[in-house]
Amino acid sequence: MIDVRLLRSDPASIKASLARRGLPNLAQQIDQASNFDSRLRDISAQRDTIRSSINDLSKQVGSLRREGKDADSEKAMGESRSLGEKERLLQAEFELVNVQLRDVLLNIPNLPHVDAPNGSGDHDNPVVKGPVGLAEHFLDCQRVPHWQTATELGILDNERATKISGAMFAMQRGLGATLSRALCQFALDQNADVFEEIRPPSLVTTATLTATGHLPKFADEAYAIERDDLWAIPTGEVPLTYLHAGETLEEANLPVRLMAYTPCYRREAGAAGRDTRGMLRSHEFDKVEILAIATPEQSPELLQELVARAESLMIELELPYRIVEICTGDMGASHHRSFDIEVYAPGCDAWLEVSSVSWFSDYQARRADVRFKRAGQKGTEIVHTLNGSALAVPRVWAAILENYRQADGSVRIPDVLHPYMRGATEMRPK
Repeated sequence: MIDVRLLRSDPASIKASLARRGLPNLAQQIDQASNFDSRLRDISAQRDTIRSSINDLSKQVGSLRREGKDADSEKAMGESRSLGEKERLLQAEFELVNVQLRDVLLNIPNLPHVDAPNGSGDHDNPVVKGPVGLAEHFLDCQRVPHWQTATELGILDNERATKISGAMFAMQRGLGATLSRALCQFALDQNADVFEEIRPPSLVTTATLTATGHLPKFADEAYAIERDDLWAIPTGEVPLTYLHAGETLEEANLPVRLMAYTPCYRREAGAAGRDTRGMLRSHEFDKVEILAIATPEQSPELLQELVARAESLMIELELPYRIVEICTGDMGASHHRSFDIEVYAPGCDAWLEVSSVSWFSDYQARRADVRFKRAGQKGTEIVHTLNGSALAVPRVWAAILENYRQADGSVRIPDVLHPYMRGATEMRPK
């Protein structure tokens, strides 16, 4: 949520910044928010004046009664009651307008970083590094889609997953399931040097999902458990961001670094028939998330650190990859600046996004009311949040099957995963 104080002081700069996103009606939403905020301040001023008058009348009533002027006292009491009714009406309007202002602010996206590239869609996202490790030529055995290889190996059973749960669910078996778990443990171990591991709940409240910007905008993409007012998390970012909601942290304890393995749930509305084969897109998948809570000054360096950590996993797995920066027209609503890491899958002949690393400035933390106090200074400030997919299993799993496929149909397991595979170093057809 953008800072309402900036909305008051410089609405023109907000409009200019958000215009880079290329979304319709944002200028009107900003004007609407400004009008609501102006009305709130008018109401507050009127309410303060009325309260002052009521206090004066209360003093007059006491004085008049002591002087025996009962008629004048009753008249003053009547005026006080009338003003009290006006105050109650103003309070009701204040609460209504305050809700209206919050609703508008919740739907206004974050301000893009000044260095975020301009663009209208993913076709405008510039490659800022790579391709790294991309072979000039791939073997014919590597040009086989992972879903075909996985079927031959007996490690992916989406047909039975559909029988159990419906369309767009995946189920790994045997070494395929072991490979999924191995990838998660590998990602956790690689970041355990400075990130505290958390195992958060997979179901969260509406307030939790709202704080990260997933609500109200992406309600149709989320799984809701309406009976209990709970939501299945679309990413570990959600509970990790809300971990310190309503708290004030000490500057000396920042940055806070957290990581979590979680299942993730997404309805993928409108995705039917698009990239749904194999492991490319499903309603449930596993992911390791890394997240930082920081001061504004720490955030730029942390952004680069999170990108480097996600990149290092692709280097260790020896997968061809590239890094793209997300342009303003493709950026998520809550994002301030973002980078994606993509791996090349020769069987699909496609670059697959396997990690998205984002800096949210104070946008999420303002919703969650996470603050910090600078040493020796009065007052508090809103923290900044950053997060990244250290490793999202499905597409890395798919890229391994395609890049590591051998001429005899077997798949070599990357060396760094051997300690997690119960002695297996390859997967062979049954």
